[in-house]
Amino acid sequence: MTRSERLAEQSDWYWRNNLRPRLEGLSDEEYFWEPVRDCWSIRPWGTSVAPRSEGAGEWTMDSASPGPEPAPVTTIAWRLAHLIVSCLGYRVGWYFGGQDVDSETFAYAGTADEALRQLDEMYGRWNAGVRELSDADLANPPAAGPERLPMENRVLHVNRELIHHGAEVSLLRDLYRWRDGAVPGRT
Repeated sequence: MTRSERLAEQSDWYWRNNLRPRLEGLSDEEYFWEPVRDCWSIRPWGTSVAPRSEGAGEWTMDSASPGPEPAPVTTIAWRLAHLIVSCLGYRVGWYFGGQDVDSETFAYAGTADEALRQLDEMYGRWNAGVRELSDADLANPPAAGPERLPMENRVLHVNRELIHHGAEVSLLRDLYRWRDGAVPGRT
């Protein structure tokens, strides 16, 4: 197995065995659920509660620059959008070609199913691109994009982000299932 295949397998193992199975059955209600007041989310255009919103479609992502301290709690919708656009999408465009992804012009998903389709597509493109990297590619900074660290560092960073934010989404799903003292699976 090559170095790039080992790096791709690290995220792919997590994807196949942890994250993607945990996303099965995600409902729109859960996708948009706000566990506390003033959450950031994906919202219909023109209804953002944040200092600014990003996106060019019917749905936009709550945002601010610089981000507030402390950072607001975010919904599953927001976290999936962050994975799709910021963690995977930018880098897929920079490093592996194809259409560039930009948070200002991205068409954010207004349903859980649409978000999962976007996530599957972007993850597939990312993982396939990583598998094609040579040892020389991994040792050098990427030719495109603003990041100047070796490509291996960038791949490991995306793997960490996928695991980190995937765990947050999984926790939000657990909290949603147990909200208000509910016992999952019991009527």
